[in-house]
Amino acid sequence: MKKYFYFLILAVFASSCQVSETIYLNEDGSGKIEVVELRDEHSYMQIAGANYSKEEKYVDTSYTFSDVVLKYNDTFLKFTKSEQELFSTYKEVNVHVKKSSYDKEFRTEFTQSFDKIEAIPDLYKTEDYADDLEHNYALTAEKHYYKVSYDFDGTVFNRIVKITDVAELEKASGRIDTLKIQGSRFNLVQTFTLSYNFSRKIKSVSNVNAKISPDKKSLSLQLLLTDCLQNPQGTALEVVLENAL
Repeated sequence: MKKYFYFLILAVFASSCQVSETIYLNEDGSGKIEVVELRDEHSYMQIAGANYSKEEKYVDTSYTFSDVVLKYNDTFLKFTKSEQELFSTYKEVNVHVKKSSYDKEFRTEFTQSFDKIEAIPDLYKTEDYADDLEHNYALTAEKHYYKVSYDFDGTVFNRIVKITDVAELEKASGRIDTLKIQGSRFNLVQTFTLSYNFSRKIKSVSNVNAKISPDKKSLSLQLLLTDCLQNPQGTALEVVLENAL
């Protein structure tokens, strides 16, 4: 998907998206991450109107990023060494895309198992990089205006968000303001949810709106997706765990 973040912004209003990011983090720092982007059908029906029942689309495909590198290896070898190294960080990412107007399910999933959480690439750029390899594009994902990464020192977990292009952020924010006005007459579902699960109890969370589970080993934080796109750093999070026994 060319310029994926831009189309994600449009999709927030054209499709009314729900995005969730779930992490399971083990005591030794290994674990699994899953990012899901889901079209909310009730919201989309409001926007599409009579065209909702006329929609005809069916895609159901799964791939691992390493398969993309192998399939388009001639293109991969044309990139610089640093660009090849960047692509290589995505090799273990699994992608499942289902877009079915018959089942009324439009869903994209990115999953990865990891030995150390620092190894997780910015999953939100996965489809851009796959497109770059398939079509021999320049690294379009680098035009995105923020980057997501993680770290864990055994006690403190961080979701880190860095602004990489202030000018593009301002442009995106302006587009979102316009789209907010256009979409204000609809009752749209536009959520971004972080769900993190740990092997030890949570001692503190940097965002006071995070809900901690009764056993104190997991948390959930739901935000408005448009707010997250306009202020990506608002999704940064620090979680401090209790000391191991």
